[in-house]
Amino acid sequence: MSRISFDPAEATIDAIGNEPALADVRLMPDWLRQRFAQPAAWTPEFVTEPALTADTRKPVPAAVLVPMVVRADQIHLLLTLRTAHLNDHAGQISFPGGRVDAEDNDAIETALRETEEEIGLARRHIEVIGCLPDYQTGTGFRVTPVAALVHPPFELQADSFEVAEIFEVPLAFLMNGANHQRRSAVLPSRPERRSFYTMPYERYFIWGATAAMLRNLYHFLRAD
Repeated sequence: MSRISFDPAEATIDAIGNEPALADVRLMPDWLRQRFAQPAAWTPEFVTEPALTADTRKPVPAAVLVPMVVRADQIHLLLTLRTAHLNDHAGQISFPGGRVDAEDNDAIETALRETEEEIGLARRHIEVIGCLPDYQTGTGFRVTPVAALVHPPFELQADSFEVAEIFEVPLAFLMNGANHQRRSAVLPSRPERRSFYTMPYERYFIWGATAAMLRNLYHFLRAD
């Protein structure tokens, strides 16, 4: 099992990103399509996570969908709250996604399949626009974030075993460095201090791998 044994919301805030919010034009569908089609030079930011288990096996390939919902007013990011009984990332906020199956042709196929299974979002509403660099989690997964525009209207149906809640956050909030917190905590069972990003939004505490991948999306979109 790889459940966390500390409350990340109680962890020390070491720093605030404080980089500027992205310009509105960079949060428009056409601009996002163009950026993924022709990326600017940028450097991913990787948080070194100490392993939360003693497992030293090869990382498990996985993929998540980064679903940017094109609403009339602005783009929103669709996220899930995982159920509390799961072995991996229980009770945490995450993108829809999961492990790569042998039948999957690539990470995009994994992300689309897992999204449909977890939240019932049909593929016909999803426009994949690109991928971000793989992210290695402390729980032993190598995750490929698959960026996509999601076009309403659509219906969602959560898999009650894996997903406790589905919700949306304005992308503009997440793409503002002032909302990026760097926190740290000492794990009760291990001597090293763990450092991670958090992006609290209303009653939702976004942190860990999800926040780290969003941080890289921010870097990717703000690069000139």
